[in-house]
Amino acid sequence: MSRVLRAGGRPRLVTAAAVLGLLTPLAACSSASTAVEACMARQAKSVTSGEVAGTYRGEAHAKGATITLTASDDHTGGTVTVHDWPTGDWYRSELGDTFDGSGTWDVAGGYGADDHGQVHLSFTAPELFLRGYTVDSLSVATDSERTFLYEDDDPDVCPAFRLRRT
Repeated sequence: MSRVLRAGGRPRLVTAAAVLGLLTPLAACSSASTAVEACMARQAKSVTSGEVAGTYRGEAHAKGATITLTASDDHTGGTVTVHDWPTGDWYRSELGDTFDGSGTWDVAGGYGADDHGQVHLSFTAPELFLRGYTVDSLSVATDSERTFLYEDDDPDVCPAFRLRRT
């Protein structure tokens, strides 16, 4: 606790909790990179297929989902297999809320100052999905110990749809 002199000359006790409560909104206003880094890892500027290949398990809103990225020899992508992947609105009536599927993937990003590493998915099974009818573009966050794939929908908060490499 600290004493703060108020108008009128009377001291007022201010607790650390009160000061922290005043500063909390400031912490929420952060850059996209900082928000992501606070809950996962730093957003990757660029990635290769070898850096992101592997199996990922869902966290938060992606809980239960898994994705396996297998790299091909061309170093730009490979094959993808998903389990309990969210179905887009267009396909929900025939597939349900989630689906198990496969297709291909590739990496992109890192060319401009504001670019970041991304994985683009193209599903061919159970049927061909049109771009945007399911989660088909994931950003990459990585540090020395962890790699995440996540849906980059709100840069000011920790991504709700995220998967961590196992």
